Amino acid sequence: MTSKTILITGCSTGIGHACAHGMKARGWQVHATARRDEDIERLSAEGLIAHHLDYCDHGSIHACLDAVLATTGGTLTALFNNGAYGQMGAVEDVTTATMRDQFEANFFGWHELTRQVIPVMRKQGQGRIINCSSVLGIVSGKYRAPYAATKHAIEALCTSMRLENRQWNIHVSSIQPGPIDTAFLDTALSVIERTIDTQNSAHAADYETYLAWMKTGTNSSRFKLPPDAVLKKLVHACESARPQPIYSVTLVTHAVHILKRVLPTALLDKALARG
Repeated sequence: MTSKTILITGCSTGIGHACAHGMKARGWQVHATARRDEDIERLSAEGLIAHHLDYCDHGSIHACLDAVLATTGGTLTALFNNGAYGQMGAVEDVTTATMRDQFEANFFGWHELTRQVIPVMRKQGQGRIINCSSVLGIVSGKYRAPYAATKHAIEALCTSMRLENRQWNIHVSSIQPGPIDTAFLDTALSVIERTIDTQNSAHAADYETYLAWMKTGTNSSRFKLPPDAVLKKLVHACESARPQPIYSVTLVTHAVHILKRVLPTALLDKALARG
């Protein structure tokens, strides 16, 4: 097998970009994906092997993996599913079509790529599949349902794949970031403004406060960590002889795990309602 090859999706900015360069610095052959041509060109100029991949275009998923395998001789050590976006909004305000778009990008595309990778790893007798989940894969919250639903689905996918593929030495891990210093909320803001009629919603007053919080920069949290915090977990998931099934990132994620275990649902709901 070509030594240490990894396919990382969603590398134009943030977590994916930091992880692509971090793994390359550790000697991995990194295949980094993006959707836009200008980002692919920039990643190539930065010394990464860049490919086009759009989770909403299943043809691009197959073409990307074919290109990767052609470069590696048909093998792949690790896959890091990372590319995603956050659709926010009250459940009644999110159309079913909008919800489908969210699942296409954040779940169905991941599933399509992963199911193509599993036979490759089974044939080579080993592999690592890592999915970038979220603290919202543990609990949901007000106006987080679309994004949180995809992350809950990813957690279920990880558990089943971990049980199904252990016999072939394919390890499956979930990384659960909390607040990370990326452009995630900026993108989420543009998405909610495009897809939700906030002014005519029954939740209009809450939206006004919520959007102001996102726009004014008060969304910066003292609990935020840099994207390299996720890289640290990815390195362990890819290189450790005993990778963990779940990696919590940030104090917020650790705290939510504890609160979900110890609080009755009614009290947990009260805590989440303030978030």
